[in-house]
Amino acid sequence: MLAIRSATEADVGLLLEMIREFAEFERELDQVEITTEDLLRDGFGPSPRFQALLAEWDGEPAGYAVYFFIYSTWTGRPLLFLEDLYIRPQFRSKKIGKTLLQYTAGIAREQNCDGMRWEVLDWNTPAIDFYRGIGAQVGHTDWVPVLFTGSAFRKFGAERNSR
Repeated sequence: MLAIRSATEADVGLLLEMIREFAEFERELDQVEITTEDLLRDGFGPSPRFQALLAEWDGEPAGYAVYFFIYSTWTGRPLLFLEDLYIRPQFRSKKIGKTLLQYTAGIAREQNCDGMRWEVLDWNTPAIDFYRGIGAQVGHTDWVPVLFTGSAFRKFGAERNSR
């Protein structure tokens, strides 16, 4: 039986474990720097920057979703940004991912969001096919994702203070 619940402070070790599993699936485990302290501070501190859901199948941790809210200046409404949606391999094909996605869509509706956004790797064709199957638009614009991190980002931001 599937149960979905909000993650708590007691879940940060499990959440970190699954984040690392997800990064390994995406072939980017070497990029993971997050710690349990980061998760505690940013998810469960006085000003949470994200929220997390845990999916459990017969009491076993089966997957998670991490999300936060962004704002559309074009629609004048928030959107739910789904940062991670991960189901452990042994629990796939049980509709857990679809249920987590529906759960987050329900949260978005409750928060008067105009919709949801997320990203998917171009080689993850099962996920792309699934998203298209539920009516999501994949690769629908000419917009190109931009990621600015690491030493180049830190250096660029530090230059603001030197003026």
